[in-house]
Amino acid sequence: MPLLRLHNDDLGYETNCFVCERSNDRGLQIPFFHDTDRNLVTAEFELSNAFSGAPAVVHGGVVLAVLDEAMAWACIAIGRQWAVTTHTSTSFHRAIYVDRLHTVEADIVEQNDAEITTTARVLSTKGVVRAESRATFTALGEAQIKRAIGVDDSHDLDPSIRLS
Repeated sequence: MPLLRLHNDDLGYETNCFVCERSNDRGLQIPFFHDTDRNLVTAEFELSNAFSGAPAVVHGGVVLAVLDEAMAWACIAIGRQWAVTTHTSTSFHRAIYVDRLHTVEADIVEQNDAEITTTARVLSTKGVVRAESRATFTALGEAQIKRAIGVDDSHDLDPSIRLS
């Protein structure tokens, strides 16, 4: 099975993520997948005019959020590590239009115990790169994860939450 659905519920914690949470009525509700054949995270999305910046164009900040979320899922699904963004850079090559289907893909370039370097790109249906990012994520230790999801330090994490 080459595409595995990624969702926070599967990791044992609740979220209200603006980009991926399907129950966030004000969010983007983009479903992400781990393409195990190509070893990358991918998602298809089409955003309405509610997320525009310039007329008919998706706001750059929203595009950055989509790219960042894809790279964060790459850390989890591919790198098997929870991590937070510490540095990112993005190039916008072409407009990303509202009401048009696009794909975001993310992968890991390099990983060690402390940091994960990722890349991501937004592609048109014809495979043209519209925007691309590179980011460094700082890996979180178990104590940091427990604080982030509200688990008391006296308890071990549920094995389904521990990724590494």
